[in-house]
Amino acid sequence: MSAVSFFALGLNHHTAPLDLRGRLAFAPEQLGGALRGYAQRASLAAPEAALVSTCNRTELYVAAPAPAPELVRPALDWLAEQGGVPSGRLESHTYLMHDREAARHAFRVASGLDSMVLGEPQILGQMKQAVRLADEAGTLGTTLHQLFQRSFSVAKEVRSSTEIGAHSISMAAAAVRLASQLFEDLGRIHVLFVGAGEMIELVATHFAARSPAGMAVANRTLERGERLAARFGAQAMRLADLPARLHEFDAVISCTASSLPIIGLGAVERALRLRRRRPMFMVDLAVPRDIEPEVARLDDAYLYTVDDLSSLVQTAGEKRQAAVQQAEAIIDAGVQSFAHWLDQRAAVPLIQALQRQADDWRGVELTRAQRMLARGQAPEEALEALARGLANKMLHGALAELHAADGEERQRLADTVSRLFLRGSSRTPGVER
Repeated sequence: MSAVSFFALGLNHHTAPLDLRGRLAFAPEQLGGALRGYAQRASLAAPEAALVSTCNRTELYVAAPAPAPELVRPALDWLAEQGGVPSGRLESHTYLMHDREAARHAFRVASGLDSMVLGEPQILGQMKQAVRLADEAGTLGTTLHQLFQRSFSVAKEVRSSTEIGAHSISMAAAAVRLASQLFEDLGRIHVLFVGAGEMIELVATHFAARSPAGMAVANRTLERGERLAARFGAQAMRLADLPARLHEFDAVISCTASSLPIIGLGAVERALRLRRRRPMFMVDLAVPRDIEPEVARLDDAYLYTVDDLSSLVQTAGEKRQAAVQQAEAIIDAGVQSFAHWLDQRAAVPLIQALQRQADDWRGVELTRAQRMLARGQAPEEALEALARGLANKMLHGALAELHAADGEERQRLADTVSRLFLRGSSRTPGVER
C-alpha cells in the first residue's frame, strides 16, 4: 500500500472468551504507560502505536518503516506478557490485518459494524479516547493519526447516511429485557448499580424508565456516585457497604474498572440466605469481571455477562443488515481515499530528491552562464548554453538507461520515458528491439 508498513493485532468477542479478554483489558489510565513500554520494546526509530481496549476488544495498531513481519511477533509477545498468557495461546485467539485490510477494520470498528451491538455509538468515543492517550504518550505518528481521523469521519458519515444505528438494542436495553423475563413487574423490584461510568448511566436510564420500587448506586468514590444517583432519584452508597446490603436488591448491574472481582461468591451466598431464596438477577458488564463467575452456579442467582447478552443484541442486528451494505460502501470509499493519501505520502521523498537535483543543475548552469557573461560573451550565447546544459542534464539519465537496456526492458523504459517527456506529443515513437 505504501512505504510505511502498518497492521492491527487484536482479539475481540468473536475470537476470544470473556476471561481471556479480561486478562488483556487495559484501563484508560494504563494505556499511556503500556504504549511507552511497547515502543521501547519494539526498538524502532520512529514507532507509531495505539491501543484500543474496551469490554469487547483489545487491539494494537502499529505503523513503522520496517517490514511488517519483523514487527508482528514482538507485538504478539509483548501483548501476551501484558496479559500473563503464553504467546501460543494468545495467538490462537487473535487476528492480524495488514495495510488496506487493517484500515478497513479500523473504519468498521469506528462505525459500529464490528461491535456486539451493531451500530452502537460508544465505540467511537472509546476510540477517540484511545487516540488522545496515544498522542499524549508520544506514540501517535502521522500515519496512525490520519488512519484514525479518517475512521472518525467515515463513522460520522455512516451514522448520518444510513440506518445502521436505528432501533438498536444496547446492552442496557438487553439487561432490562432479561430482568423483565425473571420478574413479572419491574415496578416492584429494587435495583443496585455498581459503578458510576457511562455504561452504568445508560443502564440506569433504561431501568429508570420502568419505574422500579427503588434504585441505589454503589461506587468507590461516593461523591461521583451521589451525582449519578441524584439524576435518577436513587440513593448513593459506598462500595465498602455493598456486602452488608446486597440482600436488599433484586437486581444488581455492575460495571467498574476494577482489575479484580468486587462481588464474591460468599457475599452472594449470604445475600441469598437473607433473601430466603428469593431470586437475584445479576448482570456483569465489566471486563475483567466484577462478579465471580462461580456465582452463576447458585440456584437462585441469575448471572449474565456481556457474552450472554450477545444473542439478544444480535437479533436486533439481523434486522438492520440492509443498512450494513450501505455502510460498507462508505467504508470502501474511505479505504480508497486513505490508500491514495498513503501512496502520495510515499512519493514525497522522491519528489523532494528530484527538486533538490533540479536545483543543483540549475545552480551549476546558472553559474556557468554568469561566467560567460563576465568574460564578455554575448547574452544570447549564455542563454543558449544555459538552456542546452539544463536539457542535457535532464535527459542524460533517461538516455543512458535506454542505451544500456535491451529487449523487453528497453520497451518498458521507452514507455516510461515517453510518458514522462513526450506527454504533449501527438505521436509517440516506437523503439527498435
